[in-house]
Amino acid sequence: MAAVPVYRWRLAPDGYATRRQLRALGLRPGGQDVAAQVERPRRRREPLVAYLYRVDRAKPVRPMTPAKWAALAKANAARRTCSECRRDAGYVIPPSLGMCATCAFPDEQRAA
Repeated sequence: MAAVPVYRWRLAPDGYATRRQLRALGLRPGGQDVAAQVERPRRRREPLVAYLYRVDRAKPVRPMTPAKWAALAKANAARRTCSECRRDAGYVIPPSLGMCATCAFPDEQRAA
């Protein structure tokens, strides 16, 4: 494997992008290897590294199919369903509680 070029922070040439930048353009790496990397120096620690991909080799993002939309809706519904009372809480239940606020703090709900 050949060594990839390393650029300083904010000094990468045009034509390279991170995964997030590609996604903002409606693209994905599409199986290509890392083309370069950017390093941001930090005091007393290792530098932050961001991997760059070539924009001209990137492929368009695959569109969501109806089955994927249905699976995503089902997963989000499961995140909103309380494990105790089995009702839709109307918000994503925090994993730290594991249940809706009404079930987690019943005394506070009665006082209010």
